[in-house]
Amino acid sequence: MATCLRRKAPSASPREWVDKTASCWQPWLLQVRDLDVFAMGKRGSRSQSQLLNSLTKKQKKHLRDFGEEHPFYDKVSRQEAKPQICQLSESSDTSGSESEAESEPEQVSGYHKLLATLKSVSEEDEEEEEEEEDSVVDEAETNDEDGDSDVSVEDETAAESTDMQESMALPADPEGKDGDGPPATSHGSPEEFTDAKHESLFSLETNFLEEESGGSSSLKVSLDPFLQHVNKELKEKEIQAVPTNPKTTHQLKWPTLGQLVFSSKFQKLETFKPPKDIDLQSLHLQKPLESTWTKTNSQFLSAAQKSSSPFTPLQKELFLIMNSYRDLFYPERTALKNGEEIRHVYCLHVINHVLKANAQVLGNNSRRRSQKLGVGDDDDFRDQGLTRPKVLIVVPFREAALRVVQLFISLLEGDSKKKIIVSNKKRFKGEYGSDPEERPPNLKRPEDYEAVFVGNIDDHFRIGVAILQRSIRLYAPFYSSDILIASPLGLRTIIGGEGEKKRDFDFLSSIELLIIDQADIYLMQNWEHVLHLMNHMNLLPLDSHGVDFSRVRMWSLNNWSKYYRQTLLFGALQDAQINSVFNKYCVNLQGQVAVRNVPMTGSISHVLVQLPHVFQRMEAENLASVIDARFNFFVNKILPQYRDAVMSHTLIYVPSYFDFVRLRNYFKKEELNFTHICEYTQKSGVSRARHFFLQGEKQFLLFTERFHFYKRYTIKGIRNLIFYELPTYPHFYSEVCNMLRAASRGEEAAWTCTVLYSKYDAQRLAAVVGVERAAQMLQSKKNVHLFITGER
Repeated sequence: MATCLRRKAPSASPREWVDKTASCWQPWLLQVRDLDVFAMGKRGSRSQSQLLNSLTKKQKKHLRDFGEEHPFYDKVSRQEAKPQICQLSESSDTSGSESEAESEPEQVSGYHKLLATLKSVSEEDEEEEEEEEDSVVDEAETNDEDGDSDVSVEDETAAESTDMQESMALPADPEGKDGDGPPATSHGSPEEFTDAKHESLFSLETNFLEEESGGSSSLKVSLDPFLQHVNKELKEKEIQAVPTNPKTTHQLKWPTLGQLVFSSKFQKLETFKPPKDIDLQSLHLQKPLESTWTKTNSQFLSAAQKSSSPFTPLQKELFLIMNSYRDLFYPERTALKNGEEIRHVYCLHVINHVLKANAQVLGNNSRRRSQKLGVGDDDDFRDQGLTRPKVLIVVPFREAALRVVQLFISLLEGDSKKKIIVSNKKRFKGEYGSDPEERPPNLKRPEDYEAVFVGNIDDHFRIGVAILQRSIRLYAPFYSSDILIASPLGLRTIIGGEGEKKRDFDFLSSIELLIIDQADIYLMQNWEHVLHLMNHMNLLPLDSHGVDFSRVRMWSLNNWSKYYRQTLLFGALQDAQINSVFNKYCVNLQGQVAVRNVPMTGSISHVLVQLPHVFQRMEAENLASVIDARFNFFVNKILPQYRDAVMSHTLIYVPSYFDFVRLRNYFKKEELNFTHICEYTQKSGVSRARHFFLQGEKQFLLFTERFHFYKRYTIKGIRNLIFYELPTYPHFYSEVCNMLRAASRGEEAAWTCTVLYSKYDAQRLAAVVGVERAAQMLQSKKNVHLFITGER
C-alpha cells in the first residue's frame, strides 16, 4: 500500500535550496515571516530560478523524501531558464537529513515559539511580506494545480497507471500533487495548460469576498449557529474539568426520530424540540443553498410537502440537530430505506459549513486589503485552523464518494444557467463510477444486499475537494482541500503506524466536521482502522504547512480543536463498538445527541420455518472474560451434544473471525469431521465445502458472518444450527434460520437451533427477540429459554 511522504523541510528558492541542502538544513522554525516564505514556495528574485537536471538517483530520492517540488520552470515569466548542472554534496544524503530533521526538538514545541514571535514582526515587514505574497501566490497555485481542466485530464488519465492512483491524493506528493504527472509534462504550449485562468479560484489567500455573496446583517451574524459555535471561547478551567465532570443527560421524544438522549460533559446542557414549521431563511443557509436545496431534495418530497417544507420530517429533525453543531449518533440509517435521504441532508450541512468558513476568510482578506493593520488588530482576523481541511467524510465504497460529490455539484449549481467549474470531473467519473456490464448476471441477492453493494465497491480510496466561488476542484492536494472524502483503509495507509517513516496525519489537525457514514459496514471491513483514525484526529501538526499563524483561531492553537469538532455518526444498528466511539471520542462543547429507540419486535418474528430456538445464557465475570467464557461454555456444554453422527449437518455461525480461527484450530486438534468457510476462502474451496456439507461427508460447517455479509450464499443441507454468538445484523438471524428449508427432505421435526448469549449481548439480544423478552431473559434465574417459530 502506498503511504504518504511527510514534508521534511520548507521550500525555498533554488539557490537557497542548494545552499541549505549542502549544509544539511539549518533549523527552519524561525519567525512568522519566514513561515510565509515556506507557504508561498519559491520566493525571492525570479532571475535566480534555474533548471536543475542530471541529478543522481540518490539526489532524486533526497528530493522525494524531503517532499520538495523541483523548480523546473520560471512560472512567472513562463520562460524556461537555461539548464545548469548542480552537484549536491554527500552530506545531503536522505538518511542523514531525515534523522537530523526528526531529532530537532523545536519540531514539537515550535508553535509556542512562533506565537512568541508574532508581535515582534514590525508593521513595515508585515506589509512588505503581504505585497510579496500577493505577487507570487498565483505562481504557487499554478505549481500546485498543474492543469485541472477536463480537456487536459482526459488525455492524461488514459496514460496513468494504477500506482499513480494511490499517490494522487497524498498530501505531500512531490511529483504531481494533483495526480496529473510531473510538473514538466503540463508546461509547454498554452493549449496544454487550458485551465490556467481558473487556478487562482481555489486559493483562499488570493481571493476576496464578492459583493453579491456577502453583506449579512448584524442580526443574522449574531444568530448564525456557525459563528456562535466557532466564536465561542472556552476557558482553561473548563477544559481541565472535562475529564472529571460527570456526563449530564436528558431524554426527549421527537415526532420522527423518537427517543433522543441529550448529553454533555460541559456544565451547561441545553435541549430543544423541533418547531412544527420551518423555513429556509431561519436556518442561515449560505448562498446559493436556499434556492438549490429545494430542487436537489425534490425527489424525496411529495406534492404536499414541497409546498409546506423543503425537508422531509426525518431530514428536518436531523438538520436541526446538525445545524446546532451538536454531535449526532443515528443508528437507523439503512441503504434500502432512508440512506439517500440522510446523505442529502448531511451534504447540505457540509456545503453550508464550508461556504461559511471560506466566506469568513475571504471577507477578512478584503478587510485586510482595504485597511492598514495595527499591531494589535491581528486577533480580529482569526478565522482558520492550523491546516485547511475542515471536513472529513468517511464512506465505505467509491460509489458513496461519487454520490457525495454529485450532491455537492448539485447543491452549488442548482437549476441556474451558469454552470460551476468542476476540475477533473471526467477523470473522477472514470475512477469512481462503475460499468453495469461488469456485474455478474443472474445474481439473486436480498434487496438490502443490492442496495449496499451497488456501483463501484472498491474500499481503498481518498480524494481531496476544494470549493470556492462556484468552483469545485477534485483531486486537490490534501493541504489545499476543504473537504476530504475517504474510506477507513484509504486513510489508514496515509496515517501509517507507529515507527513508520512515511506517514502523515497533520491534515486531520483542524477537522471541524467529521461524518462517519454507514458505520456498521466498517465492522465488517476492519473496525481497527476507524479506531486508528479517531486516535489521530485533531492532534497538533508537526509541520507548519504554510499556515499564517496570525489567522489561526486561538482554540486551535491551544490544541482544543476536538472540543469544537462536530461528529455525525450514521449506522444501521445499535452496537457496543459504535457506541464506544461515540461516547469516547465525541467531546463537542455543544453536547451530544443520540437516538436510542428500542426494538419492540425482534428479527426472530421473521423466521418462517418451524424451529425450536434454545437460548443458553453463559456467565462471565466481566467484559474482558466473555471471549474465553464463551469458548469454554461451547466446548464443554454445547459441542458434546452434537458429536454423535445423528447430529450431522450442523452449521456453526461465528461472527468474529478470531473466534473462527480458535474454533478451527480446536476442531483440527480434536480431529472432528468438519469443513469451514470464511471471507478468505477461495471460490473453489467454498464450492467444495458446500458440497461436502450438503452430502453429509462433513458433519460440521464453520461459517463466518463476514462471508455471509459479502456473499449471501444460501447454504443447503442444514439440519442443526448453532449461533456461537448473536449476529451483528439482527436480520441475519432470520436469514440463516430460513436456510433450513432450502433443501428440506421431510426432516423438519428433527431441526434444532442453539444460541449462546451473555448479559453483555443485551443490544444484540433485544434486536433478535425484542426488548421486553430480552429483559426477562437477562433477569431470569433460568439460563435456558425456548422459543418456537413457524407453528401451524
